Amino acid sequence: KLPLTVEEIVNFGESNRELFIKSSTYSIIPIAVTEMGLTISWIFSSDPKSISFSVVYQESEDTPLDQCKVLIPMTRCNSHKETIRGQVKVRKSGIYTLIFDNTFSRFISKRVFYHLAVERPVIYDGSDFP
Repeated sequence: KLPLTVEEIVNFGESNRELFIKSSTYSIIPIAVTEMGLTISWIFSSDPKSISFSVVYQESEDTPLDQCKVLIPMTRCNSHKETIRGQVKVRKSGIYTLIFDNTFSRFISKRVFYHLAVERPVIYDGSDFP
C-alpha cells in the first residue's frame, strides 16, 4: 500500500527492507506526512553496482510531477561500496518521495536494501529543572 504513513514506518522497527529494481527502470517510496517538524531519515546500500537517488516533495497526490519540488537532486551513489545515509526535515505536510533510479543501467538489475526512520523533535519543557 502506497504511500506509506509515518506510523507504518515507525512500525518497521529496525528491520531492513529490500527493493528489486530492474535495469532501465526506477522504484519510488512515497511517504505521506501530516506533521511538521519530523525528520525522515534513510540508510541504503545496493547490489551489485551503483544506484541513483533523489528525494522530491509533492503537496498532494494530485500535484503534477513537473510541479514537485526537488529536495535532493538525482545523484549517482556508490552504494555498493558504502552505506548511504541521509535525512530530510518535514517543513510542510505532503508526500515526500524517495526515488531509486536504475534507468542508466541497460542490463544490470539491482537490489537496494534500505531502512527508514521517522523522528519527532524533542521538545524540552523544562520539567526536570529543580
